[in-house]
Amino acid sequence: MHPPPPGPLGDCLRDWEELQQDFHGIQETHRLYRLKLEELTKLQNNCTSSITRQKKRLQELALVLKKCKPSLPSEAEEAAQELENQIKERQGLFFDMEAYLPKKNGFAYKDEYEKFKLYLTIILILISFTCRFLLNSRVTDAAFNFLLVWYYCTLTIRESILINNGSRPDGLMYQKFRNQFLSFSMYQSFVQFLQYYYQSGCLYRLRALGERHTMDLTVEGFQSWMWRGLTFLLPFLFFGHFWQLFNALTLFNLARDPECKEWQVLMCGFPFLLLFLGNFFTTLRVVHQKFHNQLHGSKKE
Repeated sequence: MHPPPPGPLGDCLRDWEELQQDFHGIQETHRLYRLKLEELTKLQNNCTSSITRQKKRLQELALVLKKCKPSLPSEAEEAAQELENQIKERQGLFFDMEAYLPKKNGFAYKDEYEKFKLYLTIILILISFTCRFLLNSRVTDAAFNFLLVWYYCTLTIRESILINNGSRPDGLMYQKFRNQFLSFSMYQSFVQFLQYYYQSGCLYRLRALGERHTMDLTVEGFQSWMWRGLTFLLPFLFFGHFWQLFNALTLFNLARDPECKEWQVLMCGFPFLLLFLGNFFTTLRVVHQKFHNQLHGSKKE
């Protein structure tokens, strides 16, 4: 090989020789990688098929055991129960094993799911901007609302498919907060029912007195006789407000947990805190205003 000429060209040629040597090493590394990948893929396929066969036979065995269990003698019930526990334990072990195995088309479907959310979010932003600033038509508004309903229904279906394919959005923090949040949702629905009962009662009485139109949706103004229903409703409202604060504090504590790896836990705590502050002080202001109006009206009388 001729010595490289002096100057910039010689430097370029020397750099090229170094790159050539590195390239040969990369080719060898890539060759080994492909061999190992083929071995890994073969092991994954063998393990997946073996687990599938085992799970199918376990299901058949569990079904047979369930059918024959009622007719077993008393001395065999303990052995049958032990076998049933072992089957359940084996199924749990298979679940842990499958967590380390790839799901068929799982990553591709997950990537498609995220792109679907991105594209639809951009479309919704554009349509909402158009409806807000450019068009004022019930047709476009109805189309936008229909698109929203379709979007969230489709998200629900796709998330169910991901869960069935092994995606696990319900982490440890979610499980710790799940029961509290569902209980809060049930209580919130109960309070909304009480609010409906109170509002409908007030409207019914005002309409009977001829002070409201039959198409009114809510009560404006306040009458002294409304205190009886409102004082019954206020404890439930305040309890719900403080439950929102409790949810926020719970999420903040979960975010400080060493096992918490999700930033969404902390972010979910702030809306609950804002809800508590807004609802609590708004309710206090409304009660103070109504009490002041009642006191002022009684003085006039």
